[in-house]
Amino acid sequence: MSEPGAVLGEMERDALTELVNIGVSRAAASLRKMVGGEVLLSVPSVEVIGNRQAAALIQEREGGELVAVWQEFSGAFKGRALLIFPHANSLELVRAVVGAAVPAEEVTGLEDEALTETGNVILNSCLATMANMLQRPLAMSLPQVLRGRGEALLSVPGGAGDEGLVLFLYINFSVRDRSIRGYIAMVMDLPSLGALRLLVGDFIERVMRDEPDHDL
Repeated sequence: MSEPGAVLGEMERDALTELVNIGVSRAAASLRKMVGGEVLLSVPSVEVIGNRQAAALIQEREGGELVAVWQEFSGAFKGRALLIFPHANSLELVRAVVGAAVPAEEVTGLEDEALTETGNVILNSCLATMANMLQRPLAMSLPQVLRGRGEALLSVPGGAGDEGLVLFLYINFSVRDRSIRGYIAMVMDLPSLGALRLLVGDFIERVMRDEPDHDL
């Protein structure tokens, strides 16, 4: 397999980073309404790395069990989108979402529901923004919560083994003044990533044509 970093050029990564940041900004606005408080989300950059490398990176940084909300997506490109947290951070997010009025002993019982709702908002915002700006529709499955270690979470849908690549994003949350870190990962096979790259190239051309002085 070719070096993952060579799959996308610098301008393509910058364009994808911008698309994801727009989606995350929209997700933050939706979450503010949901939790009734301040929500800040940021995605510093987009990396493209092998799925095993991404799994090892998360496991090395976080250790222990991870919690993910995942959704399959399909259309001009397909794969699996995941919002991933270390277990301790997922509980912090749930506490922030459900609010202080809910007794601590009830928070764990609400974890899956709160995570599913939050993940659905964030992943749908990111993918819907990408689909709209790349001018291609995407279909999304219902969100599900998955627990495990990095390699299990980031396996390629359909069992493609080492053929998977991951659009990998570190994401910073601040919800109700709670600082929460996590990751967004989009796991795709090589044909899907190739299709995405072509669409991003078309998007860059449209931007350059419409705004000659625009610098991505």
